[in-house]
Amino acid sequence: MEYFSKKSALCALFGFLLILALCSSLGYAGDIVHEDDKAPKRPGCNNNFVLVKVPTYVDGRGVNEFVGVGARFGPTLESKEKHASYDRLALADPPDCCSKPQNKLTGEVILVHRGNCSFATKANVAEDAGASAILIINNHTELFKMVCEANETDVDIGIPAVMLPQDAGENLEESLKNNSLVTVQLYSPKRPLVDVAEVFLWLMAVGTILCASYWSAWSAREAAIEQDKLLKDASDEFFITEGNGSSGVVDISTTSAIVFVLIASGFLLMLYKLMSVWFIDILVVLFSIGGAEGLQTCLVAFLSRWFDHVSESFVKVPLLGPVSYLTLAVSPFCIAFAVVWAVFRSVSFSWIGQDILGIALIITVLQIIRVPNLKVGTVLLSCAFLYDIFWVFVSKLWFQESVMIVVARGDKIGEDGIPMLLKIPRMFDPWGGYSVIGFGDIIVPGLLVAFSVRYDWLSKKNLRRGYFLWAMIAYGLGLLITYMALNLMDGHGQPALLYIVPFTLGTFLTLGRKRGDLQNLWTRGEPESPCPHFRPQPSQ
Repeated sequence: MEYFSKKSALCALFGFLLILALCSSLGYAGDIVHEDDKAPKRPGCNNNFVLVKVPTYVDGRGVNEFVGVGARFGPTLESKEKHASYDRLALADPPDCCSKPQNKLTGEVILVHRGNCSFATKANVAEDAGASAILIINNHTELFKMVCEANETDVDIGIPAVMLPQDAGENLEESLKNNSLVTVQLYSPKRPLVDVAEVFLWLMAVGTILCASYWSAWSAREAAIEQDKLLKDASDEFFITEGNGSSGVVDISTTSAIVFVLIASGFLLMLYKLMSVWFIDILVVLFSIGGAEGLQTCLVAFLSRWFDHVSESFVKVPLLGPVSYLTLAVSPFCIAFAVVWAVFRSVSFSWIGQDILGIALIITVLQIIRVPNLKVGTVLLSCAFLYDIFWVFVSKLWFQESVMIVVARGDKIGEDGIPMLLKIPRMFDPWGGYSVIGFGDIIVPGLLVAFSVRYDWLSKKNLRRGYFLWAMIAYGLGLLITYMALNLMDGHGQPALLYIVPFTLGTFLTLGRKRGDLQNLWTRGEPESPCPHFRPQPSQ
């Protein structure tokens, strides 16, 4: 195995990217409308807020499809396009529709401006005038949830009411003022209960941890074999001074685990406050560098099985030191791949490149950073557990919105947010968007899972008697429960570690206690050494 020649720089980079990885949560990235607790339901005003598709046709030709949001009042809209009627669109006169329209309506959809009276009043006036539906143009580009006023009693409204963003309303208004015949459809397709994207994302997360864990265990076993060979020909003193430690690997401590989560919290808050296009560009550059390095590490380790001679032949490179010929051959491809993704990351299929770079980065991080014992793993996962809950749920009390979800989705800049996410397009969702999972939801529990398989291999435990299989099952179940919660809560972003940590850590602690290994797992983190010459010191 080839180790990094610039260990400190790479550890700093991957540590920084790991901090960024915690700045995201699992959820949907796309159009969705949630409930509004500030406007409770009441009789006649108890609709769920739903997104509404508004296909428009000018002089019989389809031109645009706008997205609006349905009101709390009025009838339920059709869910299928084929059942939605085509209705002619008419401008309101007066434009605010707060008084009886001057023009006679015979089943048209009326287009009105927001302001001067309540939404329910506009809908009642439009219904009395003969309109089949009302489209209200917002005075901003975003959508607004239309509710009933507290003192309104006439909310038994028989026509649908839909809010459109300002730019969509202006587009329709301009077409009508040009004396064009404009017709629209109104329907609200439902999201599927489970999308195939979530299944693939689950498989990606579980598969990534599986690969990274086995690679980590294989590396640890090779290092143990090398140590045994050294001990046969070396004195105890020589081994302690020359053989202590593993090149390219960093064991985290309890203190660094706590500090890491605190720094991640500060950095998340900075992202929330400074979120802008230029700041995201900096993160994209850092992610590209880390992703290219991770991809190179994975490819070199994989190809060295077939090209061992090339991987063991080195050339001295200025600033980098000895570099294998295999690394020199692979590096240009990895760099080019990362650059192409960064340049074309806005295209529809760029998620493929992001996932490839992300998986390679995650696997590499799980090789460089290790949990030395169960004590450190418990502290790290517990801190990350509290971190996830605080920044997804509790932060709403101070900021009126979930800080982590805003950062992960990039709400303030109109993009997909930070690139430290695995994402897959929602394939059968009429509203599109992506299902996403943050790197932190894979890396943090992955550190504990990788520790379990290293322990099993070094102690020569089989799958059933070991810890890896049960830790892997626990992670998969925790992530599955997260997706169930995500769908039951209508796409509200969920802190995946809220479900994953109790499953994974709870399983590990319970099994360790039941089997009598807990003390050894907690302090040493590895089985008793069979070699009498070597007694590793407990990790702090």
